[in-house]
Amino acid sequence: MAELATIARPYAEALFKASVSDLNGAAAWVEALQAIASNSQLQQFAENPNVTATQVFDVIAGVSKVALPEMAKNFLRTVIDNGRLSALPEIAEQFRALKNAQSGSADAVVYSAFAIDPAALAELAVTLEKRFARKLNVSVELQADLIGGIRVVVGDEVLDTSVKARLEQMKVALTA
Repeated sequence: MAELATIARPYAEALFKASVSDLNGAAAWVEALQAIASNSQLQQFAENPNVTATQVFDVIAGVSKVALPEMAKNFLRTVIDNGRLSALPEIAEQFRALKNAQSGSADAVVYSAFAIDPAALAELAVTLEKRFARKLNVSVELQADLIGGIRVVVGDEVLDTSVKARLEQMKVALTA
């Protein structure tokens, strides 16, 4: 995957520099394009030698639920013309990292065994921001095997207060 990251870096940096005036708007359409480009059927379609770059662009633009501004269309055409559609998800990740670095925030994924209501999530976000000492963009993913509690991942930092983690700690303590 290092090669994909190396390919994606110049695209992400160029996109970041070009969209400094409207980073939030660019982030919205980049995330939409990331979701579309992550589709394996689309990747197979794009790799077909009988399919033109225009056809790939038309399919992606037609499927997008977000209205693509001219900058987004030009960016997408460049990525497709250079045969880098498979790198688009990585480009989006690196763009998000650049945007977060500029704003002093980070993405946080909260894994939970059960759904978290919005009020509790807002309270949890405030607590996590104090714990990690930065503004967090919190998202929730359900993971039933945690049994209970939560597991929070912010970059390379992990805060695991799940029942599963506690059971694993007890198992290690008892078998040692």
